[in-house]
Amino acid sequence: MISKKITIFVLLIYINMSAQNQTEKAIFAGGCFWCTESIFKELKGVKKVTPGYTGGKRKNPTYEQVCSGATGHAEAVEIIYNPNEISYEELLEIFFATHDPTTLNRQGNDVGTQYRSAIFYTTEKQKEIAENYIKFLNESDVFDQYIVTEVVPATEFYEAEDYHKNYLERNPDNPYCHYVILPKLEKFRKKYADKLK
Repeated sequence: MISKKITIFVLLIYINMSAQNQTEKAIFAGGCFWCTESIFKELKGVKKVTPGYTGGKRKNPTYEQVCSGATGHAEAVEIIYNPNEISYEELLEIFFATHDPTTLNRQGNDVGTQYRSAIFYTTEKQKEIAENYIKFLNESDVFDQYIVTEVVPATEFYEAEDYHKNYLERNPDNPYCHYVILPKLEKFRKKYADKLK
C-alpha cells in the first residue's frame, strides 16, 4: 500500500514538472524587432525571445536585404513560452497594446513591408484565437481605425544576426533606444506590472 502511494506521489510530481517545463511558440511582427523583443522578454512565462525574419521569399536573408523590402520578410520575434504561466491570449493582448495594428506597413517612422503588423500562427488553434481576438477588437472600437494585422501561417523563421539580439541592453545610449524603445517600454511596464518577471 505504501509502495502504491509513493508511486502515485512520484507520478504527480513528474506530471507537475512536465507541466512547468511545457513550452509553445508564438511568432509576431509588430514593427522594429528591437522594440518587440524588449517587451516580450520581460513577461512571466516567456522563456526565450528571438528576433528574426519571416514571411518572405529569400532563404537566409540578411538585415540589409530585409531592410530593402525586396525579400518580403517582416522583422519578427519568435517567443517560446509556457502556456501554464502565460496564455496565447495574454500574449496577443500585449502584442496589440504595444504597437499600432492599424497602420499598413508602418510603425511610426519605420516604413516598409518589413515593419508590417502580422501574426504567424503555428497551429489552427492559434489562428482561430487570433482571428477572434481581432474581430473582438474591431467590434469593440478599441482602435480608431480598422486593424490591418495579417494572420498567416508560420513559414521559415530566420534568426537575426547576433548584434540584433538583446539590442536594448547592448546599446542603451543608441538614440533609437532612448527615444523610441525606452518610452514604449516604460508605458508597458506600468500597464502590465503584474505580468512582469
